[in-house]
Amino acid sequence: MSSVLPRIFVALLFLVITSHKSGAQFEQWCIADEQTPDEELQKALDWACGKGGADCRKIQLNEPCYLPNTVKDHASYAFNNYYQKFKNKGGTCYFNGAAMITELDPSHKSCQFEYIP
Repeated sequence: MSSVLPRIFVALLFLVITSHKSGAQFEQWCIADEQTPDEELQKALDWACGKGGADCRKIQLNEPCYLPNTVKDHASYAFNNYYQKFKNKGGTCYFNGAAMITELDPSHKSCQFEYIP
């Protein structure tokens, strides 16, 4: 019986290791940190949509990501757009501490958050 346990352990370890793609990354999105005050989120949102180069057209009135019309939701879309666009060129999901990485797709209804490997 004692020789069976190590074999089971090795088999399980093998399954865990081989079930993950080697060198693969999990899908990640950049969203606003819920603990960040709206004033700070707004500053970071303004930067992302301005000098940062994020494409913020989808958070404009009558566009698919306008609703819910909150600073947090608009910032999340803008932060993610910036992050996906520039992460492979050194861009980060920091925004002066106003953002965070998630592995849960933040897309909702007609608002699709882009993911670029």
